[in-house]
Amino acid sequence: MAFLANLFGKKKKNQNDDDLTEVEEGLTEEEEAAAEAAEEALRNDNIPTEADVEEASETIEEEGEHLEKIEDEITLLEEQTAYLGEVCRGIMEGQTYLEEDPPAFFEEAAPADETGEKDSEVIEDAEPSLADSAPAEEEDTTTKKSFWGRLKSGLTKTRNAIFAPVDNLLKAFTKIDEDLFEELEEILITADVGMAATEEILDELRERVKDGRLKEKEQVMTALREIITGMIGETQPLKLETTPTVIMVIGVNGAGKTTSIGKISKRLRLRGKKVVVAAADTFRAAAIDQLAVWCERAQVEMVKQSEGSDPAAVVFDAIAAAKKKQADVLIIDTAGRLQNKKNLMNELAKMNRVIDRELPDACRENLLVLDATTGQNAVSQAKEFRNAADITGITLNKLDGTAKGGIVISIKRELGIPVKFIGVGEKIDDMQEFDAEDFVSALFGE
Repeated sequence: MAFLANLFGKKKKNQNDDDLTEVEEGLTEEEEAAAEAAEEALRNDNIPTEADVEEASETIEEEGEHLEKIEDEITLLEEQTAYLGEVCRGIMEGQTYLEEDPPAFFEEAAPADETGEKDSEVIEDAEPSLADSAPAEEEDTTTKKSFWGRLKSGLTKTRNAIFAPVDNLLKAFTKIDEDLFEELEEILITADVGMAATEEILDELRERVKDGRLKEKEQVMTALREIITGMIGETQPLKLETTPTVIMVIGVNGAGKTTSIGKISKRLRLRGKKVVVAAADTFRAAAIDQLAVWCERAQVEMVKQSEGSDPAAVVFDAIAAAKKKQADVLIIDTAGRLQNKKNLMNELAKMNRVIDRELPDACRENLLVLDATTGQNAVSQAKEFRNAADITGITLNKLDGTAKGGIVISIKRELGIPVKFIGVGEKIDDMQEFDAEDFVSALFGE
């Protein structure tokens, strides 16, 4: 017995292949009994039971399923990465689009109607994050404080373009006279306050000099603040009195329409409003995809069709979706229309007719998005767009990147259209409802 010999250090020899001889030196009965017992126990331990076999099988099956899931996830990530790489390369090369529709792994199912069919795709809103679940009023107050701090910093160029030269001008003059007013006129026009608004400001200053309210040159800055505040007028917020309220966003390409929609959508959602966005800019390459990204960031729903579809049809489907979901606000993106493109203006009028027919009693806001860096050209755009739509408010972007912040004064004075939103950056929180008092305070560095 090889085992016995190894166990007790005894030597053994075989009689043949089947039988073992007695060990040479012999084993005591106690040793032999102990060895047999040990060998039996070892044999039993090495033989798995039926339960052991079943448990092992289940474990192997579970591990196999887990590995399959991991392999599927890796494959999906590889496909998504490859697709996004193609999108980036396509954009860099100026391609209009890569595919008519994104791959299936980027598509989200839209709810079918009663017939089980769907024309437009509705991208459902994402689950709110922990940060977004904070009380809207508290978050809005914090965001506003941060925003106006950025606005004050962003208006540094405008402030330096207007009030630094005015301050230097006042130091150079010993009294208030026409020479001072002529120099002041040049400063205001340079900052894009506009000719009409500048003349009104100077006329008011002259009137104050005549009636004795303005005697010393040191009073000029205070008078300017009062006059500008009066010209800008009171803050006029969005009118959201019906369910849904329709907000149509228009403007030329490059002014920031898409980003403005995303920012406004988030602000409305944080106020407890259910928002649906219509991707009716179906002509510009990648416009729908860009809007989808911003809607995802804002966590609102988007209704879209394929590129090149009829914008009015998208609006029609978006209205149906807004009604079905009882949305509070329907925001409509439109193509970037140059004011001299008559056919595009006609398309805008066609969408308005759809809205009038489907939502005749809805509150309407037509927001014109302007780029503050374009100065008086922005005023010209507003005048032309006003011929195609009843503009109810202005969204003024890129105030942080220009010394032409005086455009706010010019727009209100020449067009009589209130500024309702202003933007000072590209992030989703870099937009705020316009507050006239806060704006003037930031403009004067207070």
